[in-house]
Amino acid sequence: MKDGFIKAAAVTPKVQVADPEANAEEIIRLAAEAAAGGAKLIVFPELCITGYTCGDLFLQELLLRGAREALFRIIRETAGLDALMFAGLPWEKDGKLYNVAAAFQGGRLLGLVPKTCLPNYGEFYELRHFARGNKEADAVWVDFGDGAEGDYVPFGTKILFTCGELPGLAIAAEICEDVWVPDPPSIRHALAGATVIVNCSASDETTGKDVYREELIGGQSARLVCGYVYANAGEGESSQDLVFGGHNIIAENGKILSRSARFKNETIYADLDIGRIVGERRRMTTFFSKSDEVYTEVGFHLKKEETKLSRYIDPAPFVPDDHGDRQRRCEEIFSIQYLGLKKRLMHTRSQTAVVGISGGLDSTLALLVTVRAFDSLGLPRSGILGVTMPCFGTTDRTYRNACELVRRLGATLREVDIREAVTTHFRDIGHDSEKHDVTYENSQARERTQVLMDLANQSGGLVIGTGDMSELALGWATYNGDHMSMYGVNAGVPKTLVRHLVRYCADTCGDEGLAAVLLDVLDTPVSPELLPPKDGVIAQKTEDLVGPYELHDFYLYYVLRFGFPPSKIYRLACRAFAGTYEEETIRGWLKTFYRRFFAQQFKRSCLPDGPKVGSVAVSPRGDLRMPSDACAALWLKELENL
Repeated sequence: MKDGFIKAAAVTPKVQVADPEANAEEIIRLAAEAAAGGAKLIVFPELCITGYTCGDLFLQELLLRGAREALFRIIRETAGLDALMFAGLPWEKDGKLYNVAAAFQGGRLLGLVPKTCLPNYGEFYELRHFARGNKEADAVWVDFGDGAEGDYVPFGTKILFTCGELPGLAIAAEICEDVWVPDPPSIRHALAGATVIVNCSASDETTGKDVYREELIGGQSARLVCGYVYANAGEGESSQDLVFGGHNIIAENGKILSRSARFKNETIYADLDIGRIVGERRRMTTFFSKSDEVYTEVGFHLKKEETKLSRYIDPAPFVPDDHGDRQRRCEEIFSIQYLGLKKRLMHTRSQTAVVGISGGLDSTLALLVTVRAFDSLGLPRSGILGVTMPCFGTTDRTYRNACELVRRLGATLREVDIREAVTTHFRDIGHDSEKHDVTYENSQARERTQVLMDLANQSGGLVIGTGDMSELALGWATYNGDHMSMYGVNAGVPKTLVRHLVRYCADTCGDEGLAAVLLDVLDTPVSPELLPPKDGVIAQKTEDLVGPYELHDFYLYYVLRFGFPPSKIYRLACRAFAGTYEEETIRGWLKTFYRRFFAQQFKRSCLPDGPKVGSVAVSPRGDLRMPSDACAALWLKELENL
């Protein structure tokens, strides 16, 4: 449970209809297997102790007594398992029969949650046998034994099961149809504090129903910002009129973490990130709790153990894995970028745009976006000034690519060699040109920005910023140099995604010559080219200096999107990049990230305008209202203590 993780299991037993004793044996066996697999939350289907398809046998006293006895046997024989469990059975109360989910753990029955919404249409006729649970009423205490002290548990829909060892873990239950209705009980549960919803279900299979079921469960987990564990009935139920497929689902905040194959009785597992759920709710000012809902809280305890993670940790959280999704995402981002620039060009009545072209990834993307904006406005591409500004670090390769790119796109190529101007500047300020320090580097960047600004004034246009979000997060920009522009089209795009956007253009442009240039740009090492080349090749590689962008983008995502502490980000990164980077390397660059992220906020505080394209952004006017003088000590201290 370290770092807020808990492993959940959704289990489908093979039931014997109307045979509680046999079903108890199967549930006990599968519970032991799930616990051995690391599950701390184990969910079984609706009415699994008797079978869902008992029909009018639910009116037989012997079956009800057998179900009750079977439940107590299950509780006794699973007492040694370190897990909270839910299983369905019929339960009689005050002369009425209810379809309930029983919660139990450590040899104790903790509570009984009745089904609220009873389907009585189509193939369902639950109102023939069961009474509805009252979703408005507070829980009542019912006798489940012989009246002796301690033989009482809460009965009702408004019960939260809270874990003493994992702050934020609060579990509530609903049953099958409850989630299919317009106003599911899980809405109230979540607003009352539930971070995980369990659903004991018996949903029969019809053609295409599985797709809708996954959309439903995934959507509900997203709407409620929660984990959702859905355990469905499967093989063993009566096939007199229906077939049950055992379609189990575990979701978290809109994402399906695990699903079972249909028509197989399986146990599925997933690691729920309670810390992520709690953090997301904390961030969302529109997620609030209802003060007028009174829930009964039932505490339970689990051993403090580190959850062995099985969930997939994407090493590139900004980049979709699926090729089709990635292509769609790229087109979507291009649209956001060029439409943002289009509006700014229209507002300023600009007929020209100035883009500094280095032959690198960022300036290439900025030029491609500018071309789209001009095309959408019906402006001639010749109004785009692609400016190359060779200096001490420029290589033949990047120079050729810059020039060819501008020509291929139909923009106007302008070359301004800044070597003489920078050399003169060095003399003016008394700087030794052989001293290749930060002054040597930044003087070139600032001279380039001055050239671009003056050309924009000269042509009545806008300077288009090229810097990406990863560079902004790390402060890898020269203040009042490449840091500054009149509109930064790449400000919301992380470096790992820039590569895919350029690749997308290469794949879809329909121009072999242009595609060849773009592919060579992709193959060129990332560099500001501010130091002289060695033997004609780039000597200054950005990732050798500040670290791999794939690591920094990973860190950035979890720092800003979820507010995770360094220890948790380190753990996730070690899993995501296992076999790619050593753990010490991951920790070292994580320290670099925090140091630079905190120290360089002053640069982000005065960023030019630029469009947000994803769920993470660093704009001081939008997502990141961070003081420039904040200290990184607390975060670095945690890293030192790992």
